[in-house]
Amino acid sequence: MSTKKIRKTHTGEFKAEALKLADKIGVAATARELKLHESQLYNWRTAAEKKSTTSERESELAAEVARFEFILEHQHLFSLIRMVAVLQVSRSGYYAWRKSGLTPSPKAVKRAERDVLIKEAFDDSKARNGSRRIQVDLAEHGKKPDIKTILNSMERQGLVAKAARKFKVTTDSKHSLPVAPNLLEQDFSATGPNQKWVGDITYLMTSEGWLYLAVIIDLYSRAVIGWSMSNRMTADLVCSALNMALFRRGFPKSVIVHSDRGSQYCSHDYRDLIKKHQLVQSMSRKGNCWDNAVAESFFHSLKVEALQDEPIMDRETMRQHVFEYIEVDYNKTRRHSALGYLSPENFELKNSA
Repeated sequence: MSTKKIRKTHTGEFKAEALKLADKIGVAATARELKLHESQLYNWRTAAEKKSTTSERESELAAEVARFEFILEHQHLFSLIRMVAVLQVSRSGYYAWRKSGLTPSPKAVKRAERDVLIKEAFDDSKARNGSRRIQVDLAEHGKKPDIKTILNSMERQGLVAKAARKFKVTTDSKHSLPVAPNLLEQDFSATGPNQKWVGDITYLMTSEGWLYLAVIIDLYSRAVIGWSMSNRMTADLVCSALNMALFRRGFPKSVIVHSDRGSQYCSHDYRDLIKKHQLVQSMSRKGNCWDNAVAESFFHSLKVEALQDEPIMDRETMRQHVFEYIEVDYNKTRRHSALGYLSPENFELKNSA
């Protein structure tokens, strides 16, 4: 009986990191390492360049219009010369925009005004203050944006405090969302692929703050079959990792998908994804890290083997290091004692023959 070959589908995040690796070691070498066709990488690069050019121009235009709208809204308070200098736009561009007959949206005007205030507060502190201190500074002048608004503005403007406070972050298990039963019960064995998957989140310190990594691991081979990275620890992060695993494994059904009780894994979005693809959700007991020991072990290996001796990195460099460790080193070449000292990929190849 012939077995239908599953067509590999790669997520946008995978493609982006693969292209970065190709820029670093070359297209041919990357194709060999990731078992891709060189033509795939060239096609991905062409599509990414086209998308980047379009999105960059759209972002530039949106930012410019927001500044023009701010100038129009505040022309009775400040001189035009000062505003175009502060907002770094041209007077001729502003006049051309006015002639076009476009009207400013109240939301855009308010956001541009708020961005200017936050940037001024940040600069006044000599780039030392983070969102909490900026919030206090603005409150003293009668402005009261919430922390989330300030954080979004700072991220949009690329404002990073020199001495951002370091703090430990873990998944939030203090919530009232539904919790799944512990079906795994520390039994990390599997007789075949796609029987049991485990997922978890870790945080990686960078020079720009935390970078969060979510993974999905198949307990049969210990392969990382899904991963995603983000500056924020949200339900989208864990959903993206699970989606990658589903794409790579050809959307199997009835897989036990185990995690801790973090709010991301209890979220409506994640539970809906589990239900949509007919998976079975399982969760660790409260406060018991041993119930998800395989994922914890992977994170330990990542940090010790790939990151511990490296100088502190920015987020982009950290993403590339993590991508290379998972896709080139860990899955393909790193030997596991639990697998008879085979790599996850070689273990699956050997046992599928």
